[in-house]
Order: sequence, then C-alpha cells, then structure tokens
Amino acid sequence: MGNIVTVRDIVDKLGCEVAAGSRKLDSRISFGYSSDLLSDVMAVAGPGDIWVTVQTHQNIVAVGSLTGISAIVVTGGADPAPETVSKADEEGVPILTTEKPSFEVIGILYLMGIRGRKRE
Repeated sequence: MGNIVTVRDIVDKLGCEVAAGSRKLDSRISFGYSSDLLSDVMAVAGPGDIWVTVQTHQNIVAVGSLTGISAIVVTGGADPAPETVSKADEEGVPILTTEKPSFEVIGILYLMGIRGRKRE
C-alpha cells in the first residue's frame, strides 16, 4: 500500500455514519478483510485492518477487539444493535455504517489503495 489511509479517510470517501468509536478515526488502515463468518475473521484479520460485514450483533465488537482491527464497516443499510454500539464505544472499536452494498464498499476501498489481507 503506497499511501496512508485512515479510518477518517474511509468515512469521508464512503460517506459513512460513525455509529461508534469516533475517538479512533485517525487510526491507520493496513489491509482490508470481508467476511460475515466471525470465526473466519478471527482466523485471518489482523491489527490495522478494515473489516467489511453485514453483521450487526455485539459479537462483532469482540472480534474487532480480539483481532485489533482499526474499524468495522457495516454495509447494506444495516443498523448495529444499540448494545453493539455501546460496547464498541466502550472498547474503542469504530463502527461505520453505509447504505452501499459490500461489493461496492470493497471496490472503493481497493481504489483507495487498500489491499486484501491474505491467509497465512
């Protein structure tokens, strides 16, 4: 990745709402990962990643904290549950929401210079 991309850059480019974690918008993004299977994200995603998902329940915050990702993008107009938002604020995990479908979000992130994290 040649240029430095932050969570704030993604909010601006995608026109996301910041549902939680507004204190961490200057965190840098290393790679991107997309999956709706939590065990898959735990096995592959890593520190500094941006995670694209349609999941909205509280477990996404636990996975975000465990993996050290920089932010979660919830796509397709899905709204995180209130307990998810409060837990994410507590844990300092940014949750961004967008009406855009996952496929579009991933394409935009790719054009911003973010590449996918590969399985090791």
